[in-house]
Amino acid sequence: MNPAQSKDEPLPPSVPQDAARPSDGRHQDVRFPDARPVEAYLHRLGLEPPLPPPTVATLRELHLRHLRAVPFENLSVHRGEEIVLEERRLVEKVVQARRGGFCYELNGAFGALLTALGFEVTLLAARVYGEEGRLGIPYDHLALLVRTADDGQWLADVGFGAHSHHPLRWGQDDEQTDPGGTFRIVEAGPDPAGAGAGAGGAMRARDMDVVRDGARVYRLEVRPRVLGDFAAGAWWHSTSPESHFTRSLICSRLTEEGGRITLSGRRFKTTSADGTSAEHELEADDEVLGVYRERFGIELERVPTVRAHG
Repeated sequence: MNPAQSKDEPLPPSVPQDAARPSDGRHQDVRFPDARPVEAYLHRLGLEPPLPPPTVATLRELHLRHLRAVPFENLSVHRGEEIVLEERRLVEKVVQARRGGFCYELNGAFGALLTALGFEVTLLAARVYGEEGRLGIPYDHLALLVRTADDGQWLADVGFGAHSHHPLRWGQDDEQTDPGGTFRIVEAGPDPAGAGAGAGGAMRARDMDVVRDGARVYRLEVRPRVLGDFAAGAWWHSTSPESHFTRSLICSRLTEEGGRITLSGRRFKTTSADGTSAEHELEADDEVLGVYRERFGIELERVPTVRAHG
């Protein structure tokens, strides 16, 4: 979970229609009764029927459009709203309520859409690197491994704030240039804390590190997960005084020009694609509510404030 900047091109759509998947725990159990909820989600992203095919071109377009249209935000944490990790509820929040969310919500909803369009989606758990290279809690972050119909597997992540604008190719460790930076997906070394190790300290599976501009961002477990596995992580991030989500407000999204806009409490920051930024404090409540409404598409009755936790 995190926010950034850059310039991209527009793209075309893609995702699985049938929601029923093998009961091996890899896929999200989401069922759309008909095409209307899928079409409503696509409309939220600025797309209209017909439904797109599950190709890499579609995945790239959906990924970029999601980052531009659906904000990375933690307002529910401070408004006392229940965060329910159930695909239908997540999709309703993004589509009907026209809200955003943090990683579990955004990637959970996006994974449901992709599955409904025909992509094969696997949920992966990650731990985010913090200060001095320390890894975060188990189920710290949720990312998606997506298999397309025409070009293999890709790592999709619309819930980390400042990250890649496009999916990253899975299974290769060379550099991948993206408007959000230069990325690599490399085999992880031993965890200093011993987490994820088996007998004798050997890794249970080959965990993978996502690296951006030379810095390790998060460590992925390659074992498939289901959405319910992330409930403890979501609870911790929305209730613990140690979580950065409980200590401050954030609402951020990618812009059409490849930059980023971020509202942190009353401080509004704009970052251009070349990295230059400007910020200022919003004094009046009407001004804050206007930014939420006009820049993020979020209608609020009152200005949210940081809620005491713990």
